[in-house]
Amino acid sequence: MIPKTAKMRVARPTDNLAKITDMYVNGLGFKLLGSFEGHNGFDGSIVGHEQHNYHLEFTHHKGATVGKAPTQDNLLIFYFTDTQVWEECCEKMQAADFVHVPSYNDYWDDVGKTFEDVDGYRVVLQNREWTA
Repeated sequence: MIPKTAKMRVARPTDNLAKITDMYVNGLGFKLLGSFEGHNGFDGSIVGHEQHNYHLEFTHHKGATVGKAPTQDNLLIFYFTDTQVWEECCEKMQAADFVHVPSYNDYWDDVGKTFEDVDGYRVVLQNREWTA
């Protein structure tokens, strides 16, 4: 069993490392936690919050092209219970060059908004409590 203290990192490649890093830092209010260059041919950035048990890693392998997201249903989903905070975050997403798009699964449009990054990956901001 994975302990509650374990940290989770979600990693994905990009052809737009600097742009993606800026988008997620400015749109979601993440902090640049670390970065690296030339690590076995990879450059990367790690974004998130020090106090959270998750963070995102974006990598670029020099000489490789990864292209766009494979589907419109590749999602990161964040739940907000405070409507004012949710609205402010939605505004920050657009100011950070995320594009507000209709969700592939219209469930996410019921009380949320879906935003697409420069690579075609999507972030959903839900204005509701997550319940199991």
